[in-house]
Formats: sequence, C-alpha cells, structure tokens
Amino acid sequence: MLQLSEMPLRASELIKALEKRSAGAGGLVTFTGQVRPEAKSGSVSSLFLQAYSPMTENGIESAIAEAQCRWPLTAVSVAHRIGEMLPGDTIVFVGTASAHRRAAFEAADFLMDYLKTEAIFWKRESTSSGTNWIEPRAEDYSDASRWTEHK
Repeated sequence: MLQLSEMPLRASELIKALEKRSAGAGGLVTFTGQVRPEAKSGSVSSLFLQAYSPMTENGIESAIAEAQCRWPLTAVSVAHRIGEMLPGDTIVFVGTASAHRRAAFEAADFLMDYLKTEAIFWKRESTSSGTNWIEPRAEDYSDASRWTEHK
C-alpha cells in the first residue's frame, strides 16, 4: 500500500491497517519519521515537500515491488506526507510484515533508504536562518549502497 497525502499521518492507524493485512506474519516492523525541530542552519519553522506525480508514486511502487521480490513479505505500507509540515509532524511511515523478523527489518530499512535517496521529492526547509533546499547526505547514499552491492 502506498499513500501520499497532504493530510496528517496517524502512525497508530497505519499500524492497525498493516496488522489487518499481515495475516501469518511473525514479525511486523514499522518506522515513523518526524520533522526535526533543529537543522544545521537553525531552528526549523516548517518543511515543505513537493512530489512529482506520477513519477514519485511510480518510483516508490517499484521500490515496494523490489522489496517484495527480495524478502518474503506478507504486507507493506508506505505513507509519505507532502505539502507543508511543522516540527514534530510525521513525515513518513514505513511498515513491513513477514513470517520472520529479519526480512521485515531489512525490507523496512531498504524502503527507507530508497525514500531518502531516490524518491522524487523536493524538500524546502524554513529555519531561523532562512530557507534552503534539502539534498540527501553522503551518509544516506552510503547506507543505500548496501542494497546495490547485494543484488
């Protein structure tokens, strides 16, 4: 399941929906990311994310399909906010379910690495020092390279 929304994400509701779809799973892993209150350039007042439809959705759907090929998953959920957000708002939710925990952990990690480095989003952060565009960090690309080394 993929959801891009300008509406707030409710992790508890997303977990319940994933649990309903994950029959037979022995492990269910979720990750919830929030807008940080601080950045290198000062206190964050807002974060704006823009997607490029349908390319953003197609890319994420492809990453979900790849995760389902790599690991024996019983359910996958990816929800991502777009639009304006404030510090503390949930920006992303990734949930994976599998018969065994390791597959669920690895698939969730793989999907988050994709979202951080490859998903087509433009991120603009407003801080006490001004407005700037956010790019993936070198560490993000390093994390994501694990998955291409083991294809």
